[in-house]
Amino acid sequence: MYWLIEDIKHIETICQIKHSEVYVDVIPCSHNLHPVENSVCAIYFKPLKDTKGYIIAINHSETINFELEEIERVLNSFGKIYVRDRKEFLHYFPIKNSYHPSPSPYTYIPQLTQAHHQLYNRYPEIQNLNTIVPIVKHYEVCEQNYFNYKMEYNPFYNKAALVFNQLEQAGIKVDQTLFEQYFNKEANELIYTQYNLNTLTTRPSNAFGGINFSALDKNNGERECFVPRNDIFVEMDISAYHPCIIANLLDYTFDSDDVHGSFAKMYGVGYAKAKEITFKQIYGGVWKEYQNLPFFQKVIAYTDSLWDEYQSTGFIECPISGHKFYRDKLEDMNPQKLLNYVLQNLETANNVCILYEIFKILRGKKTKLVLYVYDSFLFDVDEEEKDVLKQIAQVINNRNFQFKVKKGTNYANIK
Repeated sequence: MYWLIEDIKHIETICQIKHSEVYVDVIPCSHNLHPVENSVCAIYFKPLKDTKGYIIAINHSETINFELEEIERVLNSFGKIYVRDRKEFLHYFPIKNSYHPSPSPYTYIPQLTQAHHQLYNRYPEIQNLNTIVPIVKHYEVCEQNYFNYKMEYNPFYNKAALVFNQLEQAGIKVDQTLFEQYFNKEANELIYTQYNLNTLTTRPSNAFGGINFSALDKNNGERECFVPRNDIFVEMDISAYHPCIIANLLDYTFDSDDVHGSFAKMYGVGYAKAKEITFKQIYGGVWKEYQNLPFFQKVIAYTDSLWDEYQSTGFIECPISGHKFYRDKLEDMNPQKLLNYVLQNLETANNVCILYEIFKILRGKKTKLVLYVYDSFLFDVDEEEKDVLKQIAQVINNRNFQFKVKKGTNYANIK
């Protein structure tokens, strides 16, 4: 069978074979639109037992194009579908039996052909440019992508892909006039975020279209652009997240729900000073004068045991996520740095579990979760659905975390 599928009989043959394991790559119509706003140009698939891959087009200028339903029929005939990024794949095809590899410290950057570069540079304003890039050039890129692909996958991060896919789909409303003023670009009423777990610790970055949503400036006014489509923004911030993660991990109980207040008593200092001391010790190592405190005794013992395991076995496996940090893949490591990596991974893992429960609560509701940044969750709330916030609060409390609530009519005036 030729690599370009243009005959319905070949479609029927593929469906009848029912390949058990297949790698799939989606070629979108636009190379720069968010997947929520994009559409499918073609799909590339390669059965793991075959020596070459195949392309079926939906919207391309050079080929016979098939209806989307035909492509879905082909995909549904496969057993396991391996993809580069399940979160992105689900925007185009919500197929459950799709899997992607464990997060890597390196963000995937496709090695494009010269034809791609020339057309992208010459016609940056054309949104559906991939429909005129020669189909054989798309094939070259996909074949190269496959050869660099690893079939290992982690079940937890397949769940994470589903969670972040739902989060991206929500979108966040903008005041279009203010948005153009602050970001010097036009926008639709809704813009979309894009989360990337391929980071050193799997703590997701969140940027798209030149906007870093994880680091929006709190002082220059740009947060005013982001407004609720319903009635009000409600932000839930988890308090003392990393100290609480450590406490949960090491079975330590603070003497009150106010964690920083507990630390202030331990140190014999004021509240603000206690926060400063705690974070310096968690991220930089325990100070000598506090090594006798029960909390930090547990932290020191755990840090030492992590390092011993890392040195002796060559890796450590993170709780909850099962993600592994390999010694031969990390540079300039030390015990404290390893602890920090584990904490960031645990932060993300706890958040994935929380987000999963939140989306079950919000199913069918007008209230949306529109932004997540490390320890905070931003909700676009319909005031007739305030009961959902109580349910969400219970989800966070059930994981033994405390939180603070802020409200506002835009992202800048949340208090």
